[in-house]
Amino acid sequence: MEVNVAGLVVLICFYLVIFVVGVLAARRIGHTGQPSLESSIVADRNIPTVVGIFTMTATTVGGGYINGTAESVATYGLVWTLAPLGIFIGLITGGVVYAGPMRDKRYMTMLDPFYERFGHVVVFLIYLASLWGDLFWTASILNALGTTLSVIINIDLTVAIVTSAGVTVAYTMVGQMISVAYTDIVQLFFIVLGLMLCVPFVLTNEHVGNLEMTSASWLGQLTPGSISPWIDLLIAMTFGTIPWQAYFQRVLSVQTSRQAQVLSVTGGCAALILVIPSVIIGAASTTADWNVTRLGVSPLAINKSSMVLPYVLYEFTPPTVSIIVMSSMDSSILGSSSMFTYNIYKNILRSKASDKELLWVQRLAILALGVIATLISLYVPVIYGLFILAADVVFVILLPQLTCALFFKVSNAYGAVCGYLVGIILRFGAGEPYLNLNPFIFYPWFSETDGQIFPFRTFAMLCSFVTILVISFFANLLFRKELLPKYLDILGISDREGYHYSPTPPASDASELSASQSDKDRSNVTTNSTAM
Repeated sequence: MEVNVAGLVVLICFYLVIFVVGVLAARRIGHTGQPSLESSIVADRNIPTVVGIFTMTATTVGGGYINGTAESVATYGLVWTLAPLGIFIGLITGGVVYAGPMRDKRYMTMLDPFYERFGHVVVFLIYLASLWGDLFWTASILNALGTTLSVIINIDLTVAIVTSAGVTVAYTMVGQMISVAYTDIVQLFFIVLGLMLCVPFVLTNEHVGNLEMTSASWLGQLTPGSISPWIDLLIAMTFGTIPWQAYFQRVLSVQTSRQAQVLSVTGGCAALILVIPSVIIGAASTTADWNVTRLGVSPLAINKSSMVLPYVLYEFTPPTVSIIVMSSMDSSILGSSSMFTYNIYKNILRSKASDKELLWVQRLAILALGVIATLISLYVPVIYGLFILAADVVFVILLPQLTCALFFKVSNAYGAVCGYLVGIILRFGAGEPYLNLNPFIFYPWFSETDGQIFPFRTFAMLCSFVTILVISFFANLLFRKELLPKYLDILGISDREGYHYSPTPPASDASELSASQSDKDRSNVTTNSTAM
């Protein structure tokens, strides 16, 4: 088949618009003063609420979300497509419970409360878990985008992935958070417009039947024996939505905690609404006559379930319409680069680094992470399985750690390290079918045919949470009551007693300080705090 010229032209225009918007947004920073680390990570905490809602929504409604939803509906049914519902509840929970405390304390990244409560060792461990999630999230988005382009435009998959990654890395390096925020608006516009235009074409196509004919297939079913795994997945997808730097980077980029809560709740509602076209497309794939298409057979029949959405758009919509459904992976690589620059390089490796040096470190980190994610998407054949496992690790490991760091003063580094290890062992011990990882822990009700029926994800998370609190209690008793000599306190929890995170706001943040007196009071109180 020849290259789809019309689709290629639309693609080039799309990338030009995205790149220009990213560069113009970056120049906007230049007109407001010298770029700083705070401007690159949290956009000087001055993202307007409307822009924040758009970028929060776009962070969720990306290629993996819309492609994955269509795939899940076509393969397992709507009842097992839990990501949209989980993300909806998760973002609202994040806004109500976590967004306010994070923004009130003026943190720069998600890792700051870990540094405040636990110190360097735990920060490094948490970063590794978060990096795992971000890299495979990025790779899955690139893979979804690349397969869509390769099918619709008929270009080489490698070319599609490398081009998409290159454009995204370029404008993210130039403008960091401000560029990502404004390009998210453009990308969300294209995604929404494309899906709204595609659905009528799909439903009115002569080769797509009535959805009621295959409702039993695309609705799916929930049997008594599958209720436990269903609940486990829903809980994991709900609360696993919260502990991501991409989420908190937006929460920390607005002016007040109230705005952070608003964009979280609104973003969750928007993500649930915008998933409807993907559900319809997934359902339509089950009733389409694939024998008359250029593919000749259903994607499910040839083990290409991940390409359900691209093939439906390719076969049943005009080329110039289908190519509009686009997304990118800028949020995840920006998040990981921000945490590396601020929490690893600045706080651990070079505490005296200048803002100029840190900005260059962040740019290089964006480039490196973009290259790694691109290579993963090209050469790792089980990206979906790795992403599922990464999401589980975020839920099992990061959620209890973040909760303890924010809300439980008894928690300390010893509890955090032990909880980290317990969570990893209990989760990996359950195995992972997508990776052919055999279980070495056989939970109750395990069977060779159905695998782990016990809600092992939730169990592992709760065990990690309890371990953090229990070990922390005994560590505090031993070291802070001097039952053990101080030289045995290798993680230094006795030295961290009374330690508080103390950001230094720039002079340009005066308007924000006057709008948030609590931030000002906190800054005064913590002036004499001692860092680790």
